[in-house]
Amino acid sequence: MSAPRTALLQVVNAPGPAGTRLALFALAMGGFGVGTTEFASMGLLPFIAEDLGASIPAVGQSISLYALGVVVGAPLITALAARVERKTLLLGLMLTFVVGNGLSAAAPSLEWLFVARFLSGLPHGAYFGVAAVVASSLVPRERRGTAVARVMLGLTIANIVGVPFAAALGGALGWRSAYLLVVLLGALTIAALALWVPRTRNEGMASPTQEIRALARPQVVLTLLAGSVGFGGMFAVYTYISPTLTELSGLDIGTVPWVLAVFGVGMTVGSLLAGPLVDRSIERTALGAGAVSGLALAFFALFVHVPAAAVIGALWIGIMGSIFTTSLQVRLLREAKDAPSLTAAMNHAAFNLANAMGAFLGGAVISAGWGYRAPAWVGVGLALAGLLILTYAVQRRRQQSLSAG
Repeated sequence: MSAPRTALLQVVNAPGPAGTRLALFALAMGGFGVGTTEFASMGLLPFIAEDLGASIPAVGQSISLYALGVVVGAPLITALAARVERKTLLLGLMLTFVVGNGLSAAAPSLEWLFVARFLSGLPHGAYFGVAAVVASSLVPRERRGTAVARVMLGLTIANIVGVPFAAALGGALGWRSAYLLVVLLGALTIAALALWVPRTRNEGMASPTQEIRALARPQVVLTLLAGSVGFGGMFAVYTYISPTLTELSGLDIGTVPWVLAVFGVGMTVGSLLAGPLVDRSIERTALGAGAVSGLALAFFALFVHVPAAAVIGALWIGIMGSIFTTSLQVRLLREAKDAPSLTAAMNHAAFNLANAMGAFLGGAVISAGWGYRAPAWVGVGLALAGLLILTYAVQRRRQQSLSAG
């Protein structure tokens, strides 16, 4: 196979160091908007439930539907648009994102909100998948882990700034204002992408058939499965964190945005740590993050009734979640170098399947009368299951490497 065919993609008029930083910033800015809408919804649940006359677990299903939109959109959009120029695709995805969140803000009923959140989720996975590939193409091979982490930094910073601000705005001006804020962020991202991200040539880009074929590789399947199960633990807790903090930790609803900010700080710290760790060892980073995530969730379950411990637990869960997602993203790029867009997008589909699973199981145990502590124990089980799958994948790869050697 020729070198051009195996390249991730070819950048037209590749930017210099300053241009690369601006391009990565634009890509991260999109992550900031996506992260704000995805995670702010959790903090808005009580306000949406009160306004639409529904229960919190019922409104929580809108989060599951957003996640399912990601699961459907990631493979469908990425495969069908495999030959579309990457910058054009990024702009189209962000436009769809803006429309979906605009409809969310206008939702007159819970059913309308369900449809709007599903639509909002459709471009999520494809955006991050394409953004990761573009970011990787802008830097030397040895810095690809760091470049992907920088794009993901937008998602994590959203949890420090965007999510708490949206939650506070929703509490002060109504939950619809939070989604209008996301619409504004999406519009600004479209402008940044248009200005700073270079265009790409189609040479060497995988065909839809080649992209889909990559999903059948055992290491790709196992990595996606580990993410879709293991990351569900975080979402089982985070989806219902607002009522958990007020009911069990005894915190006032007005302090919830600050705890969300602490969670965001954790994700940002994790993203900063992930780049160097992944560049050093993908496997050790992924396994370590998966194991420590289970410990963090157990700590939260045991001590959530202590306000300070609940805040520490949120910070800890955020750190490990960010390291886990980045390490699996880079692992997928390694295992499917000839078809990176779909596998990178499917990583986010896997994490949002985890979102849907975590939100559903967390809501199920609450509705069953087991209380707001129960989702954290569900999370522990999911984290351990994901770790077992990932451990098997790593051992299988090592055995294959020894056999080939």
